Amino acid sequence: MKIGVPKETAAGERRVALIPDVVKSLKKNEKVDVVVESGAGEAAGHTDAAYQEAGATVGAADAAWGADIVLHVAVPSAEDISKLNGNQLFISHLNPWVAADTNKALASAGVTAFAMEAIPRTTRAQAMDALSSQAAAAGYAATLIGARESGRFFGMMTTAAGTVPPAKVLVLGAGVAGLQAVATAKRLGAIVTGFDIRRAAWEQIASLGGRPLELDFIPDAEGEGGYARPLTDEENAQVRDALAENAAKQDIIVTTAAIPGRPAPLLITAEGVRNMAPGSVIVDLAAETGGNCELTQPGQTVVEGGVKVIGTRNLPSEMPAPASQLYAKNLENLLGLIVTEEGETKVDFEDDIIAAACITQSGEIKNERAAK
Repeated sequence: MKIGVPKETAAGERRVALIPDVVKSLKKNEKVDVVVESGAGEAAGHTDAAYQEAGATVGAADAAWGADIVLHVAVPSAEDISKLNGNQLFISHLNPWVAADTNKALASAGVTAFAMEAIPRTTRAQAMDALSSQAAAAGYAATLIGARESGRFFGMMTTAAGTVPPAKVLVLGAGVAGLQAVATAKRLGAIVTGFDIRRAAWEQIASLGGRPLELDFIPDAEGEGGYARPLTDEENAQVRDALAENAAKQDIIVTTAAIPGRPAPLLITAEGVRNMAPGSVIVDLAAETGGNCELTQPGQTVVEGGVKVIGTRNLPSEMPAPASQLYAKNLENLLGLIVTEEGETKVDFEDDIIAAACITQSGEIKNERAAK
C-alpha cells in the first residue's frame, strides 16, 4: 500500500497534506509506504530531509500521484485529475456542492474520491472534520489581519503620554471561525462583540469573553446540521439595519457567516461601511462565496471612505504550519477507517462517515447532493 503526497500547485496554497510527524505515525503500520513529492512541505516548514527521517520516500511528482491513495489539500485542477486512474483513492477538498465539473471529471476518471468538506458533523467524525480545523486557522488569521491593517492597539495602553482605549471588534457568525476570532481578539485585549442569529451561539460567545449582540426581534434561526437557516427578506432587512447601526461603534469587523453550498448572506451594507470611522477595517472570510459585506471583492482590498474591506481568500494557507498539522491529523484519522492492518484499502459504505464523504466511485457520482 502506497500513500502519495504531491506538492500543491494551486495559486497561494502553502499547506501540505501530511506532515512528518503524521508520516511517522502512519509508518507504524509496516505494510504502509508514504511517497512525498520533493518540496511538497517546504512552504509549511517541512524539509525533504524531515520526511525521509520520518520514514517517507521523497521522489518525483509521478511517484506521489501514482500511489494507491493520493492525499491533497486544495480542490484539484483538471490537470491534477488527469493524473489519476480508476484504481486509486483520492482524498482532498473538492468543493463538491458547487464544483460540478470537478465531480464529473473525477467520476469520468473512475476515481474513488472523498471530499473533506463532506465529513459529517457528528461526534464520531470530529477528529476528521477538516472544515472545523481549517476554519479555526482562518478565524485566528483574520483577527491578526484586522489588527495589522487597522494599525490600532488591541488592548488598552496606558503611558505617561496618556491612555489609548482598547479596540472594539465585532465578529459576525459564531461558527468555528467566528468563535476563534472572538477568542483571539479577546486574548489580544479588545472589547469584543459577537453576533449570530442562532440563540445557542450567544452563550458560546459569552463563554469566550465576548458580548453577544442580541437582536431579540429575530426568532431563533438554527437550521439543519447546526447551521443557520436562511432568513426571510424581512428578517434580513432588519438584521442589516441593526448591523449598519452597530458598525459605527466598531474599529474592526470580522465576518464569517456562511452556509455550505449557498451564497454567503449579506450582512454589512455599503451604508454600514460608510457608518464606520476612517481607518476601520472589515475582514470578510466569506469573500469567495459572495461576501458578507456588500463592497467585498474576492482577493482584493476595497477602500470606501477610509474604511478597508478585505476580501480574504484561503486564509488557512496564511498559517501553513499549524493548518497543515491539523489537516494531516484529520487525514490520518480518516485513513484509519480505510486502511487495514494488512495494508489494504477497505471502503465500507456501511460506515456513515465513509458513505457521506465519498463523492465518486466506479465512474459514478455517488453522493446525491453532489450529483444535483
